[in-house]
Amino acid sequence: MIAKALDHVGKAYLRSEPLAPFHVGDRVSVHVVIREGEKERVQIFRGIVIGRSGGGVAERFTVRRISHGVGVERVFPVHSPHVARVEVEGSSHVRRAKLYYLRDRIGKTAKLREIVR
Repeated sequence: MIAKALDHVGKAYLRSEPLAPFHVGDRVSVHVVIREGEKERVQIFRGIVIGRSGGGVAERFTVRRISHGVGVERVFPVHSPHVARVEVEGSSHVRRAKLYYLRDRIGKTAKLREIVR
């Protein structure tokens, strides 16, 4: 009974138009709406999707990139109104659901095998 009620309430917060389909291992550009005072702008965060978790309204994905030699990760809720869109720039062949092992790798060892389409 409680699960049905939560599903009913959660449907109001789901995204009306879905994001582009993407998977773990894809190189993506996440367009995030940033509000500064009364102004809005779109900031792009590019990186590799290293994990997806949750379901329904709580679904989220983690994107990792290297910025000035330092690893930066951001977690984005899939159904957030702040995520304007996700563009898939390329895909890689991976055999894991979570690519947390990339955190320990530097340079060429952090490369994934690209899928050429």
